[in-house]
Amino acid sequence: MTSTLQKLEKNIPLSYVGNKIKNYLKEEMELSSRFVRKAAIEKRIKINGRVIMLDYILREGDKLSILLLSDETQNIDPEEIPLDIVFEDDAMLIVNKAPYMVVHPTKTHEGGTLSNAVMNHYLKNKEGTIVRLVSRLDMNTSGLIILAKNQFVHSTFSKEMAGDNVNKYYIALVKGDFPKDINLINLPIYKAEAGAFCRVVDDRGQESLTKVKVVEQKNGYSLLLLKLLTGRTHQIRVHLSHLGYPIIGDELYGGEMEIISRQALHAMYLNFSHPVTGKEMEVYAKPPEDIISAGRKLGFEMDKLNIELIKENQKG
Repeated sequence: MTSTLQKLEKNIPLSYVGNKIKNYLKEEMELSSRFVRKAAIEKRIKINGRVIMLDYILREGDKLSILLLSDETQNIDPEEIPLDIVFEDDAMLIVNKAPYMVVHPTKTHEGGTLSNAVMNHYLKNKEGTIVRLVSRLDMNTSGLIILAKNQFVHSTFSKEMAGDNVNKYYIALVKGDFPKDINLINLPIYKAEAGAFCRVVDDRGQESLTKVKVVEQKNGYSLLLLKLLTGRTHQIRVHLSHLGYPIIGDELYGGEMEIISRQALHAMYLNFSHPVTGKEMEVYAKPPEDIISAGRKLGFEMDKLNIELIKENQKG
């Protein structure tokens, strides 16, 4: 049985009576041409319960229904790997990714990835969807990742992220006393050469914005709360390293390795509007034990890393 999160339903407004349905879908609902075309071909667009073509002329009293589910396949092998699921419904899956896990299969990591685990989860639950990553994290960064269960949800999230309507907060442990008067890092990030893995700050790069708040400072180290305003590769790591405050454990960008064996960076909190219902959502993932332990060794009060800290920062 199709749930309310697996379809869109709208009463056609009088202002679109006499127009073609495809105009309403693209102009009023802001659906992509690709989504509209595919949904029409698969006969998932209905008016008053009847399948229609994209040249259908809208009439007064018409009721639109679009099934969001589509039969899809993907070349990702399912693997029985535990998932830390923070939230799930028929529209999306949000997981707390463990450190040292690659998000998507590559030539050097063909298996054991988050995507392999998610595909297995979908198959076990008889969900005919594919792995659609809304957000990504580096292999050694832990925390929240959103996956969309259909093309509409993925497209909606992409637009919301481009408009800075998805709030993404991270915590990081860095070397040095980060200046408390710096609350926004605005430095362009550039991929120095073809095939290069690391990134650099360079005027030729893309605009990159990171908000910063110093949570606590102890013994020449800082505990930071960071909000991404753009989503460049390695953005937080590059910004902090360039300013002289590398994340501890970040071998690629100069972080010392004595306290923790991977970058002490965790995607802790997300806030957004549900792409189907419009309901405000917030999800939180407690930092993993290696970051908690590293922070305590440095003298930080790691228990303060909670939703209340985020809300205080949002007010400020």
